[in-house]
Amino acid sequence: MSETATAADEADTHAADLAIATTGLTKRFGHQIAVNAIDLAVPRGSVFGFLGPNGSGKTTTIRVLLGLAAATSGSARLLGNDVPTQLAEALPRVGALIEGPAFYPFLSGADNLRRLDSADARADPATRDARVARALDRVGLSHAARKKARAYSLGMKQRLGIAAALLTPRDLLVLDEPTNGLDPQGTREVRSLIRAVAAEGTTVFVSSHLLAEVEQICTHAAVMHVGSLVAQGSLDDLRGTGGRVVRVETPDGDRTVAEFARLGLDAALAGPALRAGPGEVVVEAPLPDDGPAAEDLVAALVAAGVRVRGFDLARPSLEDRFVALTGEGFDVAR
Repeated sequence: MSETATAADEADTHAADLAIATTGLTKRFGHQIAVNAIDLAVPRGSVFGFLGPNGSGKTTTIRVLLGLAAATSGSARLLGNDVPTQLAEALPRVGALIEGPAFYPFLSGADNLRRLDSADARADPATRDARVARALDRVGLSHAARKKARAYSLGMKQRLGIAAALLTPRDLLVLDEPTNGLDPQGTREVRSLIRAVAAEGTTVFVSSHLLAEVEQICTHAAVMHVGSLVAQGSLDDLRGTGGRVVRVETPDGDRTVAEFARLGLDAALAGPALRAGPGEVVVEAPLPDDGPAAEDLVAALVAAGVRVRGFDLARPSLEDRFVALTGEGFDVAR
């Protein structure tokens, strides 16, 4: 077998492992570039966080993937099917909640789902009631099945929207800002539901501008910034698995920096923004996984006469990585 054929086979195998794959995907609105030549790779079976501030191109990308908007250039595949030419084969296996759910306010939650299910030509009418009941049960709305949708809280409407996306078995679930506007209890409920769906083997693609939410539920993520994809991979890859950060609170900043230098660590004063208190500073240093143990570091500092008033050893957060990539802040909590 030729090297060219082998490379092609490996590429096909890699593509088969992806629920979503794009190459150079671009979307323009006039002279404005909303999505700029992104190469997205979403592994099957993952809970994938699609991160970025509002206006970074997340929803536009999703709309192109689902055939709701046409790409200007580039290509996309959804569950191994070309977009848009093979969407008819892919979409029955995809559940989606885009830009918030919309329901008939005068119908009950169950009747809204029955109406949606009746629009699916592949759905068996004889088992419709069972599907609706099962979907409502999965999202914890069985008790509100007969309540009018206009009486639903925002969190209940979000869960009803997810129930609609799960009326039939799905290989991929696409959720655009699923916790947007929810109170803490509603957020926990949606988070728990996403975990349950993923545990059944469904790939879940979650668009969000909330880093804290993504860190709690996702296995992989991608970061969008002004229409461009600036990073993607597993959460450990994005955080930077190979490095930890040591932070020491002390009134002896210069002595701490000198001792870290003796130990081979590139330490620096964190500056006035991170002063721990009157007369105290924070000293930071990257610590590789094969570096000194935390207890040895503390012992060395004390032996050098450093007054240690606080010590922390942690890996960089997703927020740290985002700021490093884009130079911008980010919403990290509701």
